[in-house]
Amino acid sequence: MGKVFLFDVAKCNGCRNCQIACKDEHVDNDWSPISKPQPDTGHFWCRIEEKVRGQVPKVKIAYLMHRCQHCADAPCMKASPEAVYRREDGLVIIDPEAAQGKRELVEACPYGAIFWNEELALPQKCTGCAHLVDAGEVPHCVDVCPHEALRFGEEEDFAAEIAASDAFMPERAHTDRPRTYYLNLPKRFLAGVVVDLEADEVVVGAKVTVENLDSGEVMATEADEFGDFWFHQVSAARWRVYVEAEGYLTRVIEASTVEEDRNMGPVELYASEL
Repeated sequence: MGKVFLFDVAKCNGCRNCQIACKDEHVDNDWSPISKPQPDTGHFWCRIEEKVRGQVPKVKIAYLMHRCQHCADAPCMKASPEAVYRREDGLVIIDPEAAQGKRELVEACPYGAIFWNEELALPQKCTGCAHLVDAGEVPHCVDVCPHEALRFGEEEDFAAEIAASDAFMPERAHTDRPRTYYLNLPKRFLAGVVVDLEADEVVVGAKVTVENLDSGEVMATEADEFGDFWFHQVSAARWRVYVEAEGYLTRVIEASTVEEDRNMGPVELYASEL
């Protein structure tokens, strides 16, 4: 089965301990025959990207880890089988001797995880801290994660979570079979605030129902004490939104999350004449 990485987006707070730990472990350190030293700057074998979602005032931030996926069918191995190999535990390693001068390996990785070391004329990437794994330890990035957003271990031990996981690049998952699994990858959110502008107040408890115009899926919630409503982790789709409250006419609005998360802003209700 082998070793795998598991990254839970919902648990990551963007501290970047993992990113710093990678530098600490590899800059100026020669772990031959697994890897040569990482340069001081320019290389991010483990990188956290901050993704800002939505529109003011309804904004969310997600943190996504970029790293080698240690693919079962690694494109870099196919591009240069004499220079890249997979260990029995599943970690994919660029041989620092055999890969000398093979700059084309940088472009072979669709995940942008391979970097070119100009000084050493060498393509380099995350090794899964194989030297630490061989010593019975976990990769340094995993060791320093304070919220266990990043974990490492035997694939069979994570079986249930892997079954519920996503691939970082779904369009590559079938061909590359990545072995870095992601939990709670952000989808879209649809949000707004229900208001009565004539009364100059929000409408607490308004029922908000959304219908996916592409799949027919229906979900419902209520506006909170601030008049806000949220639908989290929804599909990228076109939506029909129904807003109802006692004493008001029902509003029907269309919104789209196809391109991005959507803050619908104020949804005004009008008092019923009845």
